[in-house]
Amino acid sequence: MTRLFTVAALVGLAAAPLVASGGDAGRGTYVEARTAEVFTGGCIMGSEAGTVGKEAVLAWKVDRGSFNGVRVDGLSVVAVVAGDRNLGIQEIGGGKSSTRSVMYVDQRASAIQQMALVSMAHQLTKGLDGTIIDVRSAPIQFDDTSKSVHVATTQVALDVSKEMSHDPTCGAMQWFHPLASVEQATVGVTDQNSFSGVGLGTKWSDPNRRSSFFGTFAY
Repeated sequence: MTRLFTVAALVGLAAAPLVASGGDAGRGTYVEARTAEVFTGGCIMGSEAGTVGKEAVLAWKVDRGSFNGVRVDGLSVVAVVAGDRNLGIQEIGGGKSSTRSVMYVDQRASAIQQMALVSMAHQLTKGLDGTIIDVRSAPIQFDDTSKSVHVATTQVALDVSKEMSHDPTCGAMQWFHPLASVEQATVGVTDQNSFSGVGLGTKWSDPNRRSSFFGTFAY
């Protein structure tokens, strides 16, 4: 695993607009999991909203397409985000979370492709990644099947089941929406959500929650 860019360079590339080259729109698969329920009852939400949900893992796999004129077919990027409050708290009336992130980019990508992937993630999260403190080149496993999504890279593991029961206990409902732009977003069950790296000032393992979304993305 290698560090790619200085923080100053990251600010510039992440701020660059996301552009499809020659009308070649990008499409792919997206998954996220955070450290709080997104589908639950009001009693649980009332106890969690102000105390948890400050961290999340977001991952994209590009099926095909170009970003800022750079082809990124088949490549993946993972954003690990940590904030000072629940990342979705604005949806229920709270203030915006101040966030930092570590980006893992597909080690198969060239330097220019890696920069395009970081810019893509920044744009699709509408800046939720906040201050990017590190970008690391690493092997990324991203497997999407009919029943689950599995993502793994250095110090990050994410497993999401696509089969979720809608338990009416305590008036269960969906409280939040995905942290990134997604088409056909569906709530999933998080079987594994862990980060054991350094740099964010926090580590976590938060399995067995209705805390994830999966779907497709396009631009």
